[in-house]
Amino acid sequence: MDVQLATRKDDSEREPETPAPDENHDRFVYVSVHDPLARPLLDDLAYEYSSRYAGLIDLEEIAKEMKRYPAEAFTPPQGAFVLLLRDGQPIAGGAFMPHEDAGTTEFKRIWASRAHRRQGLGRRVLAELESQARRQGYTRVYLGTGPRQPEAVAMYLANGYTLLSSHDFGEEEPPGVLFEKDLNKKATPGNLSKE
Repeated sequence: MDVQLATRKDDSEREPETPAPDENHDRFVYVSVHDPLARPLLDDLAYEYSSRYAGLIDLEEIAKEMKRYPAEAFTPPQGAFVLLLRDGQPIAGGAFMPHEDAGTTEFKRIWASRAHRRQGLGRRVLAELESQARRQGYTRVYLGTGPRQPEAVAMYLANGYTLLSSHDFGEEEPPGVLFEKDLNKKATPGNLSKE
């Protein structure tokens, strides 16, 4: 896989980008959380969380969640923040950071623009994050999503993730749907379902 360096005169924090073969000129680029290109992802995620969890999670808590992790957690060598660009505009993205378990990374902020859904972008971001996590030495992925995000749950299951737990609001356990995936395990028809 060819890796090229993305350069911009005003931003030396950019990481290598991996061109994605696509007739729409889509490409992955690794950026800082503070890069202006990341703002649409973060804004859209905040909107998504506030609309899906209205009445269940206070808006102030959602705002805190969006700033919960330091930007450094998503930078190499321990983490990464990737955007999928179409014609220079972010249409999807995601990130990972170290998990407390050795050799494990935690995927965060996987997102596809509302205007670009149902195109398999989440799956492409997930595959790119898995590849980059392997390149950075991780062997296992841990991730969580909210109980009101059935599309995300279905995507993770369809891509070989193992369900660890699932709890909704009002249950004794905190709400959330938790998954893991062994990055060394080869995908076979038996452990991947088709979307």
